Amino acid sequence: MADLDALRIRWTRALEGARGPGGGPDPLPYAERLLARWQEPQRHYHTLTHLTAVLDHVDVLVDHAGDPDVVRLAAWFHDAVYLPDRSENEERSARLAERALPEAGVPADRTAEVARLVRLTVTHDPADDDPDGQVLCDADLAILAAPPSAYAAYTAAVREEYHFVPSDAFRSGRAAVLRQLLELPRLFRTPYGRRTWEPTARDNLTAELELLTG
Repeated sequence: MADLDALRIRWTRALEGARGPGGGPDPLPYAERLLARWQEPQRHYHTLTHLTAVLDHVDVLVDHAGDPDVVRLAAWFHDAVYLPDRSENEERSARLAERALPEAGVPADRTAEVARLVRLTVTHDPADDDPDGQVLCDADLAILAAPPSAYAAYTAAVREEYHFVPSDAFRSGRAAVLRQLLELPRLFRTPYGRRTWEPTARDNLTAELELLTG
């Protein structure tokens, strides 16, 4: 179970860091609305556990980030809107950030950066000169380098989110995603991610692909 009190504290620190000395309204109502979204019943992988893991991985990669609090806010919003049968979740999540963050006291430039980072999770393809994008994308994909049991739990949770897709169609679609990932020259863009997560992630993806197509 996710630690809700710890998440509230993490939200408050990130929001206060991003909005700077001008301050703003009480952070907690915004935290509660986001926490409610992350606990919606259609979620099985994109849950508070995933949010916590992404925030933890951002902390691991924090030395590579230019504006860590903006990256943390982007982590909070990156799957804030999530309906498995819809394709525009990232765009709707970015628009939610664009509405909520100015009201919460975040300056326009940082709000725009949070929204940009959220939209980047459509492709997970940050530019070489985009350290904050690299940190968020690597943190989001770090599950691919999980130990075998945790990786198996991840794949099972993803399947549960797509329970409405017939088995043959799911296997075909998932295999196509895995092949696309394996064909990338790099899964991870930060030096830490490439060094620490890349080999295990490729092993996991290869093993899952073999299960699906064997």
